[in-house]
Amino acid sequence: MRQFISLAERLHFGRASEASHVSPSAMSRSIQRLEEQLGVALFERNNRHVALNHAGQVFLEYARGALADWDAVRSRLMAESGELHGEVSLYCSVTASYSFLFDLLTRVRRDHPRIEIKLHTGDPEDAFARVLSGAEDIAIAALPDKLHQELAFRPIAVSPLVFIAARDHAMSRLSLSALSDPDQWVNCPMILPERGLARARTDAWFRNMGLQADIYAQVAGNEAIVSMVSLGFGVGVVPKIVLENSPLSGTVESLDVRPSLAPYEVGLLTLEKKRANPLIEAFWNPGSAGG
Repeated sequence: MRQFISLAERLHFGRASEASHVSPSAMSRSIQRLEEQLGVALFERNNRHVALNHAGQVFLEYARGALADWDAVRSRLMAESGELHGEVSLYCSVTASYSFLFDLLTRVRRDHPRIEIKLHTGDPEDAFARVLSGAEDIAIAALPDKLHQELAFRPIAVSPLVFIAARDHAMSRLSLSALSDPDQWVNCPMILPERGLARARTDAWFRNMGLQADIYAQVAGNEAIVSMVSLGFGVGVVPKIVLENSPLSGTVESLDVRPSLAPYEVGLLTLEKKRANPLIEAFWNPGSAGG
């Protein structure tokens, strides 16, 4: 069933078998046996193409739920025996990995040394989809304005969203009164996230100012925004914690812009139905799970 989920998520036998630590031929046999037991085909496939059919989509939902229940029961029994062991998949951005992970993982490893952690990093805006799909057990992400009903969120920290400019950029030399003047922003090139919470709040800020942003670049990843801003390409918007942890922080400064953007609330994200899993609890409330 885990191999089926891996193939359903990747739609590629080579990548799915590698992730499952089996050969492509072994995975193919596993899928064939599963389809024989169910009495239906789960994939449409040929030499070039693999795709889930309707039956596969229905079974994928069941498989994720069944494995989540299995993991929860197994972990509960392990917790009752006095020691947790198993694997937890965690997703976060590179910035979050060195801003929040050290304290979290230090406590988890101290109290539950047999928990294996599989860490993936990437665009923070992908965290919600990866947790909802079951690809990750936990993620570190910013709380959206409306949280999906299937998700649970535990706050870790609050970080302001700030406008940033290179230290020698014309915008960085403007006074606060000038920054409050909408005319100063008309021809200011902006470097913004492609999507996500920061982009939505920046777009709303410009609308409230009665302006349309002059977008120079749309970038995936906060670190890339800091890099482009440091080179003087324009003004960017990033969480303050990104700026503070950036190796380019000495070449970039935050602007005292009013009105300010609403801050980021950063925290842990998981499926609500996984909250009862002691392995998840070990991360959710370090020191409290497993006895």
